[in-house]
Amino acid sequence: MLKRGAARKVTVYLNEDTSGSEDFAYRQVLKFLLEQEVAGATLLRPEEGFGNHHQLHGATRKSFPIRIEFIDSPEVVDAILPSLCEIASDGLIEMQDTTVVQAAKREDAL
Repeated sequence: MLKRGAARKVTVYLNEDTSGSEDFAYRQVLKFLLEQEVAGATLLRPEEGFGNHHQLHGATRKSFPIRIEFIDSPEVVDAILPSLCEIASDGLIEMQDTTVVQAAKREDAL
C-alpha cells in the first residue's frame, strides 16, 4: 500500500502498435504492474507525438503514442525496474523522485 512520504513516479512511453513477446507491449506492461501489485497505474493515449526517430504518431499515422504512469515506493520501483526495462525494451522509461502527500486507501483494507 502506498503511504505518505518519499516515492518514485515512473513514466513509460511506447507506441500503441509495439509488439512484445506475448501481446502488445503496453498491455504487457500493465499486466506486469498489476501482477507486481504496484499501488496503481494509468494508461494515457495522447493524440499525437514523436520519438527520436521523428515520425509523427497519432492522427496522421494510425499508431497512437501510449504513456503509462505509476507511483510507488522507491523500494518497489527499484525491485521491478529491471524487468520493466525488458518488457518495454522499445520504449522510453523515465523516473522522478516525488512525495506522496495523500494516498487513497484500498477498499479491501477498510
